[in-house]
Amino acid sequence: MSCLHNKHINPLIFLNLNGKNWHLNDYIKRGGYKSLKKILYNNINPKKIIKKIKNSGLRGRGGAGFSTGLKWSFINYKYPGQKYLICNSDEGEPGTFKDQDIILYNPHAIIEGMIIGGYTMGITIGYNYIHGEIFKAYQRFNIAIKEAIEANILGNNILGSNLKFNLYIHRSYGSYICGEETALLESIEGKKPQPRFKPPFPANFGLYGKPTIINNTETFASIPFIIKLGAKKYLKIGKPNNGGTKIFSISGDIKNPGNYEVPLGTPFKKLLKISGGMKNKKKIKSVIPGGISTPILLGEIMIKINMDYDDILKHGSMLGSGAVIILNETRCMVKILMNISNFFKKESCGKCTPCREGTGWIYSIVKKIENGFGKEEDLEKLLLISKNILGNTICALGDAASISTSSFIKTFYKEFLYHIKYKKCLIF
Repeated sequence: MSCLHNKHINPLIFLNLNGKNWHLNDYIKRGGYKSLKKILYNNINPKKIIKKIKNSGLRGRGGAGFSTGLKWSFINYKYPGQKYLICNSDEGEPGTFKDQDIILYNPHAIIEGMIIGGYTMGITIGYNYIHGEIFKAYQRFNIAIKEAIEANILGNNILGSNLKFNLYIHRSYGSYICGEETALLESIEGKKPQPRFKPPFPANFGLYGKPTIINNTETFASIPFIIKLGAKKYLKIGKPNNGGTKIFSISGDIKNPGNYEVPLGTPFKKLLKISGGMKNKKKIKSVIPGGISTPILLGEIMIKINMDYDDILKHGSMLGSGAVIILNETRCMVKILMNISNFFKKESCGKCTPCREGTGWIYSIVKKIENGFGKEEDLEKLLLISKNILGNTICALGDAASISTSSFIKTFYKEFLYHIKYKKCLIF
């Protein structure tokens, strides 16, 4: 899905979005690679960089929201063998389309962030794992890598220093499961992309059995700005424990769907306004705040929420990947859940029995309800299946299907019941 609008309140990651100013020279004119030079020329201690990233409040922008600085501290800087750094650009969840735009419009911010990460953790090889269906992003990032190599920003003796860092691209299979970090590792190794049991965790046993750190595209693109601004200033852009800006991919029943970069903690009401408001003057019914793997919330609740990890969690959902799907009063929740459950059924890798069988079972029951053949006991059955999936799979795909299903039924129980009783949608 391509975005129609790209806007920012505090321009950090999206600096220029006219499609032209993404080359190396343009990035340098905007102050690009100054953070890397600052680190190299001042020989800044890696421990100080990790402390700065911790203090900035930067949390993983891929969905989990884990402290980036804390994750970087897990890897052994003095490990004698090869270590790896991976950028997870496998953006495959419906409603999510921010990472491809960062690659398209500001690829060098990602490269600079990864080089800084390599310096900080003593890693000399990195990969950007790009979703197989966004070929233009792959092509553009490949050009950006070549530009960086020619300018001695990648390779050996970077910018005249002793730093070595080589960066490669790996295109994914286009499967949703590839976004799970250990399935991603299996894919790079040439295996079927299925999740690994954890522990051991990638920081200890990752790519080719070596220590590996994996971060999201937006996370890496944020690193140069933290070094440039300082931890305190970056943190103040957002709010405590939620530093900096966040790019929200807004889609659904709004006037101007697209990517919007705003400070974390921005009220949803304001985000709705800057994206044009509701389309055709319809009322807001519900919102999926962080991608289809997060619980759905009523519009009347969402309108009171601030867009940050903690406030959304407090209200019963998650910020996730930042894919905000807005639904109006005409939408049938049964049909939407049917489409979501069909996605999870198709994307399940099949490794775990609860996920493999459960996602298919959920879809078949919801489809039966949508087509007018449902029974009241089907709702309790769906909740029971969801409960039996939750926490019983290797990765979070099964959990996502479970959480999505149970949240739809609990939030819109009367609507599902009406659909079963009258064989039609409550909204008509």
